[in-house]
Amino acid sequence: MSGSLRPWLSLVKFGHSVFALPFALTSAWLATGGAPAGPTLFWIIVCCVAARTAAMGFNRLVDREFDAANPRTAGRELPRGVLRPERVGGLVAVSAVLFVLGAFALNPLCGLLSFPVLGVLLGYSFVKRFHWLSHAVLGLALGHAPLGAWLAVRGDLAGDLSVPLLLAAAVLFWVAGFDLIYSCQDRDFDVEHHLHSIPARFGVAAALWLSAAFHLATLGLLVFLAWRAGLGPVFAAALALAAVLLAGQHAIVRPSDLSRVNVAFFTWNGWVGIALFAGAAADLALVPASPG
Repeated sequence: MSGSLRPWLSLVKFGHSVFALPFALTSAWLATGGAPAGPTLFWIIVCCVAARTAAMGFNRLVDREFDAANPRTAGRELPRGVLRPERVGGLVAVSAVLFVLGAFALNPLCGLLSFPVLGVLLGYSFVKRFHWLSHAVLGLALGHAPLGAWLAVRGDLAGDLSVPLLLAAAVLFWVAGFDLIYSCQDRDFDVEHHLHSIPARFGVAAALWLSAAFHLATLGLLVFLAWRAGLGPVFAAALALAAVLLAGQHAIVRPSDLSRVNVAFFTWNGWVGIALFAGAAADLALVPASPG
């Protein structure tokens, strides 16, 4: 059983759910002032995992020819023939339906908005074919997670939306920043195959500088979020840890040495969202937040 599941989990990089899910949970906790109700929390998690599975499976499906031609990605499941395209297409369809059904289970507005959100999640896979701002579109896709979780808890768009919008903007810049680092590995391949990315358009050095600027913007937005949400010292400590993790990944990646990109991308960034969620949840457990 584990052997049959392994290629599917690898295909969609299931463990990378830590990139969006902690921010969705942070938003849900902030919207509630603590832990949301059990059914709401369950459907938020279902929607996050299903949406990400649909998006990643679709990306692997439409990019399989590029993946086969790229030495870095030629060992993925579709290029190697471990999984068949029609079966991956089935996974995408099932995951997309589950995402929509989960959104309607939360509330009608979430259900209706799931369709345009799904369009962004799937549409991202084509952006690299015509524009180098694909990194920002990926950030926008993951930035929907905290907005959706807020709406899942509150049920409407009434009232002050500064907290979820700040969190969504922070996710956008954070994701775009680390995707810039990751995409530096494929700069030469992108140029050769007429794919668009910031490293291909402006060079690796410029991409890394822009990535650092995006991550500075992320930290600034999170500081503003802490003030607006009335979060205290535990979240401040988590934010300091996140700053160290972000700075660390820029310290170990250089234009002349991309050998540690995967450490920066997978390990360091995975802990950023976890640390921030843990800090926010702990703060809210101690003193309920009061938006500024």
